[in-house]
Amino acid sequence: MSLKDRAKATAKNIEGKVQEAVGDLTGDSKTQAEGKEKQAEAKILHTVENVKDEVKKMID
Repeated sequence: MSLKDRAKATAKNIEGKVQEAVGDLTGDSKTQAEGKEKQAEAKILHTVENVKDEVKKMID
């Protein structure tokens, strides 16, 4: 996984956690849901990059 892509996914995950926490504090279910969505997107990005890494290992 490229360092740049991993950093983007990690940043999105952190952003989602913060947004979810803000939603928890304010009682805003929409903000909570958006935060959870960002965390899910980050998990998908990490998974895609991990698969790319495994394929690359198999080819090399």
